[in-house]
Amino acid sequence: MHWEQDILGPGYHAAVLDMGEDPDTGKDVRAVLVRATEANTQAKPGKPALIWVHGMSDYFFHTHVAEYFAEQGYPFYALDLRRCGRARQKGERWHYTRDMANYFPELTEALNIVAGEHGSAVVMAHSTGGLIAPLWADELRRTQPEEHAKLAGMILNSPWLDLQFSRALVAVARPVINVVGKLLPDLPLPDGGLGAYGVSIHESEHGEWKFDTTMKPIEGHRKYLGWIRAVVKAQQEIHSGDVDAGVPTLTLVSAHSYLGEEYSPAADTADTVLDVDQIRRWSPELADDVEVRTIDGARHDVFLSEAFAREVAFKATTEWLAELPARKEA
Repeated sequence: MHWEQDILGPGYHAAVLDMGEDPDTGKDVRAVLVRATEANTQAKPGKPALIWVHGMSDYFFHTHVAEYFAEQGYPFYALDLRRCGRARQKGERWHYTRDMANYFPELTEALNIVAGEHGSAVVMAHSTGGLIAPLWADELRRTQPEEHAKLAGMILNSPWLDLQFSRALVAVARPVINVVGKLLPDLPLPDGGLGAYGVSIHESEHGEWKFDTTMKPIEGHRKYLGWIRAVVKAQQEIHSGDVDAGVPTLTLVSAHSYLGEEYSPAADTADTVLDVDQIRRWSPELADDVEVRTIDGARHDVFLSEAFAREVAFKATTEWLAELPARKEA
């Protein structure tokens, strides 16, 4: 591993993971693993490391999360997936894939690296990352049990487990997406953006968070039909009932959604991206041991919520992590 100072500055280092030829493009791709080097000096032996996995139109910039959990004794890492964040190379389409399974290799490599250093790891996955992670864990359980044994648990932060539209619309749209998405995978989707979400969190608008708007645009990156087909296929795998991540899982979700609206103060205390009822509906299907914690006043990324909800999310996660050894023995 060759670690260099990360874009987050002193205290953070990053290492490029060369992932070889990409199934989507036939070209070499990379992922990037980040570690909270300075904060991790507070880590305590025997505690699993945490690996943050971002969502769509996202990357790791959450230093407050890294520092909080390192203070609790948990070593902290983050993974920027291929064509995302730090890992995206010139000419690549941001966040594009035709199959969510194409992200599995870098998740496994990151797990092996981090668990090799700390014994085991818990993946903390947000939104689209929260869709990918359970499918990866299920595949790992079935095909690479020795690697799966290094995964101590999962924490899902508003995972994207269903399309956030009416059932009637989704029933019509899914078969169309599956067929046309296979024929025309490079067809751009109409710009929908992230609505009120980006406006609610960035410091230039109504939020308090500073992040690179090239890697995480306020309105989100361009999306393509092949990508949404991959999302639908992954969600249908979840809905089949055949997925078992095989590890204790915590899902954090807001109490309310506020979808399809322009920014108002209501966006500061709700999930403005996903339907929280769907998250609560499908999360218990991911593993035998799933705890769903509703965080009143949380945003889509619960750890970017306003202070009160954010602290509740931190407390809920810390309590769950403390119970993890007993859950694994049960």
